Order: sequence, then C-alpha cells, then structure tokens
Amino acid sequence: MIHSLAEVQTSNIGNNTTVWQFVVILKGAKIGSNCNINMNVFIENDVQVGDNVTIKPGVQLWDGTRVGNNVFIGPNVTFTNDKLPRSKAYPDQFLKTKIDDYASIGANATILPNLNIGSYAMIGAGSVVTEDVKPYQLVVGNPAKPIGYITETGRKVSLDLEDEHGNKFVYENDRLKNLKNNG
Repeated sequence: MIHSLAEVQTSNIGNNTTVWQFVVILKGAKIGSNCNINMNVFIENDVQVGDNVTIKPGVQLWDGTRVGNNVFIGPNVTFTNDKLPRSKAYPDQFLKTKIDDYASIGANATILPNLNIGSYAMIGAGSVVTEDVKPYQLVVGNPAKPIGYITETGRKVSLDLEDEHGNKFVYENDRLKNLKNNG
C-alpha cells in the first residue's frame, strides 16, 4: 500500500510494503518486501532497504545507506553521510553506512557516516554513534559506548556475559552464545 499523499518515484519496492503519507522515496532507492515506512520519511537515491524493515516517522536515509533485513529504525533517527559537510560542496562519493540484519536503533539516535552496525546490535535512544557497533552489542550514550549485549530474543546480557537469571554467555567470532544451550 502506498498512501496517496506519498511521493514514491522508485518502482523498486517489494511486495506487501506499506508507505504512509508524506513519505518521499527517490527514483534510485531499492526497498524490500513487507516493510513499514511511516509518515514523514525521506529516502534518497543510493539507498537500499532489506525485507521486513520498520522505519518510524521523521527518519531520513541519505545516499550510501544500506539497511539489512528485519531492522528497526526508531522515530527521528538521524543518519549522516558526510563527515565534513559544507553548503553546496559535495564529495565525489558519499560515505556508506551499513546496518546489518536484525539491528535495532532507538529513537533520536544519531549515526555518523562510514559505520557498520552489526547484526542484532541495539542502539539506545538518543545515542550518538561515532564508531562501528559489533554484532549483538548494546550501546548507549554520547558518544555511544557498549554497556552489554542483546540476545537474538531480546534479553540483555552484561559486559561480564551474564543475564539477569545467571545464565552465562560467550562472545566469539561476532556471535553471542548461551553456554547452557549453545544458542
């Protein structure tokens, strides 16, 4: 469903994707299937969005942004693509930002350019991300720093690799594993 008050210039939108009112998606953008793009979202040309992505109101995805599958982008998340912006001065190529599968970005977070947000990572609301976020990491603050990990089912794990129930985890090869059940 594309709302009648949205301006969608691309024909590259997957099945069952919903685009709400006051959304602008430029011609070169690629949007996957089963996405929910809320009102007041702007998506530039050189942007790729995977399947099952939720983009809340007030988000702009600038050239160079790559969003994986099953990603959540909270309200008013700010992405950037130029470390040294000047009015009417454009780089030869904009910096890339990559958000891997299942990552979640909280409301009002700011993501600086040329970063990778790992799979299952979670960025706390209002955080300013200035460096890569590893898979499964939970980061918060300004600048954002790791305070723990997040399991695939959304449980918080401390930096000491233990959850609130005393379950022990190991983090190796960019994977978080529960020692009790190996998952």
